[in-house]
Amino acid sequence: MNIFIRTDASREIGTGHVMRCLVLADMLQENQANVIFICHDFPGHLIKEIKRHGFEVMVLSGSVDNNHFEWMLSEWKKDVKKTKEILSVYPSVDWLIIDHYAIDQKWEKAIRPKVKKIMVIDDLADRKHDCDLLLDQNELPNKESRYDRLIPENATTLLGINFVLLRKEFQQIHRRRVKSSNLKRILVSFGGSDPTNETMKVLKAIDQLPKTKLFVDVVIGSSNPFQQQLRDYCVARSDREFHIQIDYLVDLMVKADLAIGAGGTTTWERCYLHLPTITIETATNQTEILEHVANLGAIYHLGKSEEVTEEMIGSTLEQIMYHPILLKRMSDACQKLIKDYDQESLIKHIMEV
Repeated sequence: MNIFIRTDASREIGTGHVMRCLVLADMLQENQANVIFICHDFPGHLIKEIKRHGFEVMVLSGSVDNNHFEWMLSEWKKDVKKTKEILSVYPSVDWLIIDHYAIDQKWEKAIRPKVKKIMVIDDLADRKHDCDLLLDQNELPNKESRYDRLIPENATTLLGINFVLLRKEFQQIHRRRVKSSNLKRILVSFGGSDPTNETMKVLKAIDQLPKTKLFVDVVIGSSNPFQQQLRDYCVARSDREFHIQIDYLVDLMVKADLAIGAGGTTTWERCYLHLPTITIETATNQTEILEHVANLGAIYHLGKSEEVTEEMIGSTLEQIMYHPILLKRMSDACQKLIKDYDQESLIKHIMEV
């Protein structure tokens, strides 16, 4: 079975699309599928990381200087033409999996003659798709109706946290975090790029707390534009550990009493490990999800990044320190939210077609 994945990463687009596609690609490869990625070489791409995982990457070269997302929207015909040229080399393409906010029905209809089936990974529900299978792994109160009139009537939908794409290390781990009643270790991680440097904001907020024995793990991606500044800031302190582009995040999550980060797939990874979290919204598509999960009690959501101050972060941390029962309540809510998780059903839907 030949499966192609069309996705991108860049400093503007972020790394989340590629990272969750890598999870899916690993699972498909384990089921004897031949998986090939198609990606642009935008600045901040993850082509080397994809190859490190053992996958072939067909590169759509010719990087642009302007906004990569806007370029994709305006030049979609060029993009689909180049993608067609790649697919034409193969006698059979069983699935094309698309994970890209700048790709919609126009692009998909144009590529349709070159593939047997199209799968779309989305979480915005803001545009029409021509697909056979749609995955939206986010938990929302209106998840069953969000894609009404946006996809073909005969398309299969896999919706909600039960289908979340968790990396292999999360799937294999049999232990669970010990629910802590004391705040001693914090994990700070805002994804691969963190263009607004929320990481530094959080670190400064922690440093303003009354003297406490708090150890902080700081995790960033290789595309983070502030990596040297953050490295220097952490190295100067004995109670900070700096990590860049790691493959052992799950181990840090297990050790942590509390995480501080953004939304995206990592929201569900933290829930899976019952890890209490303070969240800061770094992208507009995170709003509805983070507010919903906060209403369920699984996270403490502070709001949009431009509105969240060091003082707000510090005040929330003090509240948790003085009321440790809050940690247990968040852990319990996470456990309840993730109880019906079943990722294998996604692979069955793809492999059985």
